[in-house]
Amino acid sequence: MPPAGPGTGLRFGRAPGGWPLLGHVVALQRRPLRFLGSLAAHGDLVEIRLGPRRAFMLCHPDLVYRVLTDFRAYDRTGPVYDNVRRAMGSGLATVTYPGHRRQRLAVQPAFRHEHLRGYAAVMRQEVAAVMGTWRDGQSVDVVDEMFQLTSAIALRTLFSSAIGSRDVGELRESLDVFLRGTYARAALPVLGKLPTPGNRRYDRALARWRRQVRDLIEGYQRAGADRGDLLSRLLAARDDQEVTEEELYDQVAVLLLAGGETTSAALVWSLHLLAGHPEVLDALHAEVDGVLRGDAAGWEHLSRLDLTGRVVQEALRLYPPAWIVIRTCEQPTLLAGRVLPVGSMLLVSPYVLHRRADFFPSPDQFDPGRWLDKAGGGPGRGAASHRSAFLAFGAGPTRCIGEAFGLAEATLALASICARWKVTPEAAGPASPAARAVLVPRTLRARLSARSAP
Repeated sequence: MPPAGPGTGLRFGRAPGGWPLLGHVVALQRRPLRFLGSLAAHGDLVEIRLGPRRAFMLCHPDLVYRVLTDFRAYDRTGPVYDNVRRAMGSGLATVTYPGHRRQRLAVQPAFRHEHLRGYAAVMRQEVAAVMGTWRDGQSVDVVDEMFQLTSAIALRTLFSSAIGSRDVGELRESLDVFLRGTYARAALPVLGKLPTPGNRRYDRALARWRRQVRDLIEGYQRAGADRGDLLSRLLAARDDQEVTEEELYDQVAVLLLAGGETTSAALVWSLHLLAGHPEVLDALHAEVDGVLRGDAAGWEHLSRLDLTGRVVQEALRLYPPAWIVIRTCEQPTLLAGRVLPVGSMLLVSPYVLHRRADFFPSPDQFDPGRWLDKAGGGPGRGAASHRSAFLAFGAGPTRCIGEAFGLAEATLALASICARWKVTPEAAGPASPAARAVLVPRTLRARLSARSAP
C-alpha cells in the first residue's frame, strides 16, 4: 500500500490539448508560464504528457509541502536530473538524498550569520565598482550588468577571487546557452540526444563553463593559502576525505551558478518593476536617501532598508528565479486521491503558486506592502496563509543554503543603485521572461540617469 497522503478535498485532473506523440511539450516550449498557470483550473494534481512520459503538476501548497519536505520519498532522480548532473555534477543543488546531508554540512559554515558582515563589505565594494563604470545617459543591458555584479560578488566572497570583464562575458554566454538547453531537456529529455545545432552550442557552452570552473580551482590551489573562505573550507574537507575531488568541482560550479544567475535575476526584476511603479520608486528613493545619504549600502544599513527588502521579496514572488522544481517518486504515493507509481515525475512551479489569489490577494499586482507585518509594521511573511505558498528559496531539507546571503546581497545592491541612479527601460511595457531554467529576460535595455546627492 502507498503511504497515506493529502487527499481530502483535493482534486485530480488531466490537462487538455496535448499533441500526438509530443503531448504538452510544445506548450511548455512556447508559453511555459501561461501553460503551467492554466493547470490549476483542472485540478490540484494535474497530469500532463511530456512526449511518451507522464508527469504530474502539483497545484496546491498542501501537496507541495509534502513532496518538498520528504526527501526520501521524493528525490532528485530521473532522466532530467541525470542530464543536469552530467552537465553540472552532483553538487548541493543536484545531489540525491543519500549524499545531500554530508555535502550540506561541508558547505554550511560559509553561510553562517557571523560571516555576512564580512560578505556585505565585499558586496559594497563590488557594487561601487560596477556603478563607477556607469555614465549619465548611458544605455546598458541590465541583465548583463547585474550578472557581472553578482558574479563578481560570488567569486570574491565565496572564493576570494576576481574575474575580468571578458571572463564575465564568456561565463554569461555559456550559462545562457546552458540554462536554455537544460530547460529544453527537462521538457523532453530525448532532445538532448539529437545532433542539432542547438545541442552543439550546448556542448560548446558546457565545455567553456567546465574550463572556467577548473581554471578557478587550479589557480586557487596554486596560490596555496588558506583564505578562510568557502573554497578553502572545501579544500580542507577534501583533504579530510569529507569531500571528494569530483564533489569539489561540483560544489564550485553550483555555487557560481546560484551566486551569479539567481541573485542577478532578482535584481533585474526589482529594477524593472520599480520602473513601472513610480509611486513605489519615489518611496524607495526617499528611504535610501534618508538611510544612505549618498553612500553605498553596507551591513550597518541593512536593518533600516525595510521597503527595499520588501521590493526584493515581491520581485521574488512575481518572478522566482527557480520557477520550476522537479521531484521523482521513490515509492508508491497517494496524492489527491491518486496512486502514483515509483518513477513518476512531479512538477512544482513557485511561479504558479505565487500567483494564486487564494493565498496572495491581487496576485498579479506588484505590491511590496503585502510583506508588511500588519500587526507590528515591520517586515513580515505577507498575505500568504500557507507555509508552502511562497517558495522563492524552496522548502524542506533542500531549501536554499544561501537564502540570507542572497537577500542581503539583493537588498544592498538595489539600495545602492537606486540611491545614485534611475534605471529606465527603453522598451515600454512588461519584459518577457525567457524559457530557460532561471526566470529572467534574455535582455533588458535601459537608460541610466544620475541622481543628485540628497
